[in-house]
Amino acid sequence: MSSESFLKEVQAIGEKFLLKLQKLPKAEPVEIVSFSVVLLFIVTVLVLTIIACSCCCCSCCGCDGRPDPRRKKSQVSPAAH
Repeated sequence: MSSESFLKEVQAIGEKFLLKLQKLPKAEPVEIVSFSVVLLFIVTVLVLTIIACSCCCCSCCGCDGRPDPRRKKSQVSPAAH
């Protein structure tokens, strides 16, 4: 997919979203609730992605971006029965 087609697709999605927002005050309660649920789902996925990426980055790298030499991986051995 070229960058022009991708930008056109993003613009089309943005226009649909703005149109939906403009029609929202006149919409039925069911439409408002369903739109809110979809919006809440999208926001939740984005927030969880940001949290996961920041936790992964902080666990392997320090604040300066270099690996933390104090962190060592431990070997897990099977438990004896």
